[in-house]
Amino acid sequence: MTTKANATDDSFHVFDTTLRDGAQREGINLTVADKLTIARHLDTFGVGYIEGGWPGANPRDTEFFARAQQEITFENAQLVAFGATRRAGGSAADDPQVKALLNSGAPVITLVAKAHDRHVELALRTTLEENLEMVRDTVSHLREQGRRVFVDCEHFFDGYRANAAYAKSVVRTAHEAGAEVVILCDTNGGMLPAQIQAVVSTVIADTGARLGIHAQDDTGCAVANTLAAVDAGATHVQCTANGYGERVGNANLFPVVAALELKYGMKVLPEGALAEMTRISHAIAEVVNLTPSTHQPYVGVSAFAHKAGLHASAIKVDPDLYQHIDPELVGNTMRMLVSDMAGRASIELKGKELGVDLGDDRALVGRVVERVKERELKGYTYEAADASFELLLRGEVEGRARRYFRTESWRAIVEDRPDGTHANEATVKLWAKGERIVATAEGNGPVNALDRALRVALERIYPQLAKLELIDYKVRILEGRTGTESTTRVLITTGDGTGDWSTVGVAENVIAASWQALEDAYTYGLLRAGIEPTE
Repeated sequence: MTTKANATDDSFHVFDTTLRDGAQREGINLTVADKLTIARHLDTFGVGYIEGGWPGANPRDTEFFARAQQEITFENAQLVAFGATRRAGGSAADDPQVKALLNSGAPVITLVAKAHDRHVELALRTTLEENLEMVRDTVSHLREQGRRVFVDCEHFFDGYRANAAYAKSVVRTAHEAGAEVVILCDTNGGMLPAQIQAVVSTVIADTGARLGIHAQDDTGCAVANTLAAVDAGATHVQCTANGYGERVGNANLFPVVAALELKYGMKVLPEGALAEMTRISHAIAEVVNLTPSTHQPYVGVSAFAHKAGLHASAIKVDPDLYQHIDPELVGNTMRMLVSDMAGRASIELKGKELGVDLGDDRALVGRVVERVKERELKGYTYEAADASFELLLRGEVEGRARRYFRTESWRAIVEDRPDGTHANEATVKLWAKGERIVATAEGNGPVNALDRALRVALERIYPQLAKLELIDYKVRILEGRTGTESTTRVLITTGDGTGDWSTVGVAENVIAASWQALEDAYTYGLLRAGIEPTE
């Protein structure tokens, strides 16, 4: 493991703990390869410190540090090993866990120390004075071995409320022993911003230590608490990518960094790194196998999405009227959503976004607005189906629906067999380029069978369809009728290897709704491929 000079100076630390604290989120199970990949993403983003885990506590973290030394050249970050102070009654020099921290090869070590008197007596089962000696001995020993040391004061704010004098004595002891930063941890996540700011201000004044903040999100205030600590003088923030972490999570790295850069005017990332934030957020979500939050601040796909006609009218004049920043600063984009709330401005802006020239034809825009509202009343939704909306829009502009094939009929059969298995078969009859085509296919369900039959029918005439792949399929029963008579909406996401798109179908029959969405998906795929319509 080698590390080049930090892209930012040492006056302010952005410290990421996704690989340790973030990995404690329910549903996240990282392999060593996953951790190495995430570490590379975080280093590219430009954080100053990456906490890789607890070497010696489990084989996976031990292997991670060993492989990181061989496989990663950090451009911006320093790797951090996490561990605890030595055991009560022993010495740091002889403590196996402290030796494992040194053997990790990490240039920086974060020690967790008890700062709540009750935790010292009940969890560590030792005296308050011995706990201070454990901090002093461990920090001093690691410093003598040439390592930089940060100290996490666990349960600090709850401990401060119970016994402020003792909590501050832990901070003072760590600082005097050589810890570069002492981090105040809201371990239970129960604090509020005003409380954080008041405590951090007091502790800085009373101890003279350099302080950091580690906030859990149990009150939904982790980002606000982190920034409140910065307001009070903290110069080290601990966060996780996308707010991953135990229970409801940790302070989210991305809104914290964006606020520091864009709201506070602080330079905490390398030049140009902030524009990579949305990509990095989604890439890490992909590694941990969690769907990116669509409504996450700054990086969510809905973060700069506008639906109401009133908003669209203002944005048409000046996007800043309804956006707090330019989305391109964080690598995101503005999106216009088309729905029954849409007005003329929404349609005009959406047409521009899709590359469809509406000119100054107010009558055309008015027709599109009315068609959208009419169809959404029937259950269609276009805010989640841009491809279907673009086909509708182009149909109005061109005066007729864009069509590459014409359906004569289709059917899907589900056969229940005596052995409990099912056979699904579909037949489609359609016309394409003047030719009548009949195709049959089997699938693992009636919709899959229809998809395969449609592909069999059309691939010979349109070989471009071979690239298409059904990525996602969603069904929703709409309000109105109940039970088996309900209206059904189907959303299908399709990809061609270079991008993906969503289409919608609505019918009283789930298969019929699926067929509508499939027709739009194939039609849009051919449009993307630059094929001219023939029907």
